[in-house]
Amino acid sequence: MSTPVIAEHEPIPVPLADAIDRLIRWLGHGICWVYGVLVFVIILQVVLRYGFGEGKVILEELQWHLYAVGVMFGVAYAQANDAHIRVDIVHMRLRPRTQRLWEIFGIVVFLLPFVWVVFYTSLEFVTEAWRVGERSDAPLGLPYRWLIKGAIPAAFGLLGLAALSRLWRDLYLLMKNR
Repeated sequence: MSTPVIAEHEPIPVPLADAIDRLIRWLGHGICWVYGVLVFVIILQVVLRYGFGEGKVILEELQWHLYAVGVMFGVAYAQANDAHIRVDIVHMRLRPRTQRLWEIFGIVVFLLPFVWVVFYTSLEFVTEAWRVGERSDAPLGLPYRWLIKGAIPAAFGLLGLAALSRLWRDLYLLMKNR
């Protein structure tokens, strides 16, 4: 019995990595609705400011928070979908095995240490914000600033999970000579 030939464009199944990527995609599809809310808040703020001469600080801050959540969690989604930025002009010229080795090198040497530093240092940052009940400096600003700070370790934890999934996928495919 011969082994099935998988077309180059068809992904090779890697069960654990596929499950993690499905979870991250599912979360990403839920978080993407933040952008719909963001557009609504921006339009509302513009109408209030220029239509009625009365912008709201709380809406201004909400825009920043919604954008931050979308971007931070979007990075993990991009990693899970292999849609992140790399120097493709170099990457595409490499053989598949060399591409995998280069990807493993980048994840281990650059991505995972960066994720760990941000995740680890953000924990104390978030804990202190939560402890003091940090809120906006503006009297009419958002009351729960600690909540948006809590998105930092959550998003970087998810990015770390996406990076580990990609690392596992590349190691698995290298071991299988695929």
